[in-house]
This record gives sequence, structure tokens and C-alpha cells, in this order.
Amino acid sequence: MSEFTSPPRILSIAGSDSSGGAGIQADIKTIAMLGGYAMTAITAVTAQNTRGVQQVGAMHPDLVMEQVESCIGDIGVDAIKIGMLGSPEIAQRLAQRLDTFAGPIVFDPVMVATSGSVLADEATIAGFDALMKIATVVTPNLPELAALTGRAQVDSEEVFEAALDLARKHDTTVLAKGGHGEGDQVIDYVVSASGKLASFGHSRIDTRHTHGTGCTLSAALATLLAMRQPLTHAVRIARAFTYAAIEQAPGFGEGSGPLGHHAVRKLSTPDEA
Repeated sequence: MSEFTSPPRILSIAGSDSSGGAGIQADIKTIAMLGGYAMTAITAVTAQNTRGVQQVGAMHPDLVMEQVESCIGDIGVDAIKIGMLGSPEIAQRLAQRLDTFAGPIVFDPVMVATSGSVLADEATIAGFDALMKIATVVTPNLPELAALTGRAQVDSEEVFEAALDLARKHDTTVLAKGGHGEGDQVIDYVVSASGKLASFGHSRIDTRHTHGTGCTLSAALATLLAMRQPLTHAVRIARAFTYAAIEQAPGFGEGSGPLGHHAVRKLSTPDEA
């Protein structure tokens, strides 16, 4: 990684959410609130809100790559967060271009929006492999973890095993998010190819306002890694920020509402499990 810069420069490569709750918009809010400088390469434009995704238009791969080059070639980039990809061509070209990137890459393998709308087809999901091989951390939720490891589903007792399979297959570190699990506790696992690094738990918040939680967590993690925080500590702080943003949700919309990034002021981090 290059010499530390302040503020750290974070490039978010993701889709645009017209309602502001997820995607590029959630990433910019998160990065800014944590003290980073946010840049973007938009992979797709969506018409969506808390009730669902009404339309998706993928950007041309050439335009996506030009956005990436514009940021890297002038301002410079300390860390990269990758979210919604838009097409398999975008996934393939990003993997080729970023293979030599020296900083941390956090890949959130977005497949389905919180509302349930599909954001990646089978061909795009197949293109995830190349990106997982160059990622510092991959952050699947449980349905994504199941899809990426060829399982019908991942139960709570299978999370570590599935995460380990994924980490070993791509020689990466996996942050397996337990928000889609059952029970009063949300348990997340950090697993490398050599085994478990840490696990974190917190009480589940009873709320429908969770739109953009995955985007927020992965953007926070990229920002903290750019600040050269140790991995497990970066995960701890990123989780605390996301939890606080859920608690501060403004209550907008009729469906799965956005988080309250703007209202997060003081973080209390949960204990490592």
C-alpha cells in the first residue's frame, strides 16, 4: 500500500440507488461519516425505493472502467469497495484491472436487494469468482454465502464451514454476515483460508428499516482498512457503525427504510465472541 493519506481515498464501485438508501449513495454517506474521501464508479442506475426495484440499467463496461481510471490516475485510491456489478463483462474487466491494485479491496457480492428484488443474474454471479480471488475481504450474507458455495441454504450451525469453504476456494478472507439468520442474536464470522479469525454478536434490532445495511458495512470496512486498522478491529468498528445507523433510521418509506448514517455520532463496539 502507498503512503498513508488523510483523508483516506475510497473508491466505491457500485450501483446507484435513486432513493438514497443503498448502493453508491449509502457508500458516500458512510465513507464521509467515518472520515474518508469518497469517489465513485457507477456500474448501474436503478429506479428503486423502500418497496423494491422498479428498473435497472447497466452502464457500458467502457464507461465503468473510465470512471475507475479517472479516479486512480488523478486523485489516487487507498481502498476499493465493490458492490452491485451490473453485468458479467463489468465483473471480468474489473478483476483484470484491479489484480495489481496494492490496497485493500472489499467485495460485497450483491445479488438481491433488501426488498427482495434481484440485482444480479446468473452470468454476473458466475463472474464473481475472479473478483473474490483478488479481494481482501468478501462480505456475503447468508443467502449469498449459500449461492457462492453451492448450498441450498446455510443454517446457523453451518456458517463457519461454508465461510471456510469460500475462503479456501478463493484464498481470501470472508466476513459472513448473520443478519438473515434466525434468533435474537446476529452472529458474524470472520474466516480466512486458515480458519476462524473472530466472531461478533449483537442483539437483533426489531425493525424493518434495514435498506442498505450490506452496502454500509462493506463501505465502512473499506474505509477503516484504508486507515490501516487491523482487520478484526476494522470489522468491529464497521459493525458498530452499521448497528448505530440502523438504530438511528429516520423511518422513511413504506417498506424497508434507509439507515440513519447522518445521525451516527458515538460508536460503542460489541465484544468479540
